[in-house]
Order: sequence, then structure tokens, then C-alpha cells
Amino acid sequence: MAGKLYLVGTPIGNLGDLSPRAVKTLEEADFIAAEDTRVTVKLLNHLGLKKTMLSYYEHNKKARGGEIIERLLSGENCALVTDAGMPAISDPGEDMVRLAYENGIAVESVPGPSAVVTALAISGMPSGRFTFEGFLTVNKPGRRAHLAEIKEEKRTMIFYEAPHKLLSTLSDMLDILGDREIAIVRELTKIHEEVIHTTFKKAMEFYTENSPRGEFVLIVSGFKEEKRLYTLEEAVEIAKEFYENGEPASLAAKKAAEITNIKKGDIYRGMNK
Repeated sequence: MAGKLYLVGTPIGNLGDLSPRAVKTLEEADFIAAEDTRVTVKLLNHLGLKKTMLSYYEHNKKARGGEIIERLLSGENCALVTDAGMPAISDPGEDMVRLAYENGIAVESVPGPSAVVTALAISGMPSGRFTFEGFLTVNKPGRRAHLAEIKEEKRTMIFYEAPHKLLSTLSDMLDILGDREIAIVRELTKIHEEVIHTTFKKAMEFYTENSPRGEFVLIVSGFKEEKRLYTLEEAVEIAKEFYENGEPASLAAKKAAEITNIKKGDIYRGMNK
């Protein structure tokens, strides 16, 4: 009987956020597949655990994925972890999950912290609808092309960013998206956790003077269409069109008011002049 692949969420900064179930899963797993074994061993040492580990990251995932699948098919259980947060989110773990399903292996989640939703929750930005854009590429043309594709995205947008790329990213965002509201969330759950509410332009000014440090999550406001401002004369003309198409004068004025945001009474009086 095949084993099971467990996706284990690990702390994004504060070891106190590791769940009891995650500890139990790491303890009982036959082996651990880790993004960076040097990072995960620190977590295991904190827990007093000694476990067999395999590295599984972007540049070895094809070769190592097959090895993990063989062990799972032989009946062993594997706990998959990333350096911080939930594996398989903007992470090569997604390929491991797909590979497990393709081979009929059960996958179970042991949820834990996730920088995406944690940053959004603490940002104060609109959260009813949002889109996660992950890391923008280091390649400038590719980064700018990505931003151009989402220029008119109306949902709140979430990005991960490294400190050495922050200014370049903010510069391209300002140039392509226009100056917008942004919440810069830094060092989540750590001692120096910080949320800065600002704009692209002001953020660039700040980080030009203050060298960026730590890992960043950028929460960017979505595209907002500029509402056209109508004159009373234009509103009256719209109402008259409705009227000429058979609408009662009162209803024509009401519809024109909804379109132009001008008072129905003013439009109605204008129609009767």
C-alpha cells in the first residue's frame, strides 16, 4: 500500500506558530522533503527531532521528485515543507503534489501560516476579492510585461518581493500602473514586523533613503476607473433620448440621474425648459 504525502505548513518567522498537528506529522513521517535542509534542520532541532531529509527545490525537483514518488509507492510517508509558510504556494511543491496525484498517491494538508493571507489580513486593504501574483521576474522586460498584463486588474493584488529588487519593482509599478495606494508588509510575525501604508512614489523616496531589509509582501490597490463628470446639459440630453424612445419623463430623468450622478429633479426641470 502506498504511503501519503503530507503538506506541512511551517512558521514564517515565529516558531510559536507551528501547530501541534504539524509537529506530530513531522515526528511520524518516514522522511521529510525540504526546500532547504539547512533551514529545516533548525526547526527540527528546536523540536528535538532527528529525521531523514531530502532536499527538494526548483533546480533538482525533476530528479528528486521521482525518488520521492518511489519511496511513497513503497509505503513510506513523506512530509513536504518549504523554508517558511505553506508548501506548494509559489513553490516547487506544486509539482510534487501533481506528481503524487498522477501516481495515485494520497495528499493530505497540514495547514499553517501563509504570508499571502497573513499580509493581506494585516494590511487593511480591500480583501473581498484579490489576486496573488507571486514573485515578479528579475528580468526587467519580463517584469514590465507582467505588470502591463494586470494594469486594469480591479482586484487587490499581492506580490512577494526580495529587498534587493524592491526599488526596481516599485519603479516599474509606478511607471506602468500609475501611482497607487500600497501596503508594504515586512518581516511578518517577527520582532520587526511592519506595515507601511503609502504610495509607489512615496515608497520609492523612502527606500532610496532607507535601504530595504527583510522579506516583503506588497499589497497593491486594484485599478479604479475614473468616473466621467457630466454637465447638467448633457444629463438633460440623455434624459430626452430616453423620453423620445417612449419612457415617461419622470422615469427618463431617473435613468439619466443614475448614469450621470446629477439630481433627478434638476434633470427633470431641465427637460421642461
